[in-house]
Amino acid sequence: MSGKRRSYESGHRPKFMVVVDQTPECARAVHFASRRTARTGASMIMLAVVDPPDNFEWLGVGEAMIEEASEEAQKRLDAAAREARSAAGVEPEQVIRVGNRADEIIKLINEDEDISFLVLAAGSAKDGPGPLVSTLAGKAAASFPVPIVIVPGSLTDEEIDALAG
Repeated sequence: MSGKRRSYESGHRPKFMVVVDQTPECARAVHFASRRTARTGASMIMLAVVDPPDNFEWLGVGEAMIEEASEEAQKRLDAAAREARSAAGVEPEQVIRVGNRADEIIKLINEDEDISFLVLAAGSAKDGPGPLVSTLAGKAAASFPVPIVIVPGSLTDEEIDALAG
């Protein structure tokens, strides 16, 4: 369970958190969070989570796989940060973690008392909104430590701008 949020106390500033992954709708969440961050004077944190390798017994193979996946995650974070700068002049903090995505999201929220909102985008494909939205906005939503903002993946930049400021 998360401790008290300190976002609006002296010396603190609220943060919009975005999970950066390879899904097409991720750009919608980044755009929305960037615009809200700029509009509200908040800050932004982007998280990329690398899946740990499955039980590798050979020394070094698992580490090499994590390193390669971390490099790819950093490229995604860099691209998302360029979008945040372009969309709203926002310079986001970037974090890479190794582990289960849902667990790492909650850990980071628990560690950073300034995170006020988690921004996710829902996929518009017929197979549903995506596993992260389904997991976090489903059963876990009632006990989640911060509000979850779900951006429809079908919104255009112009529609997001009209909503987010």
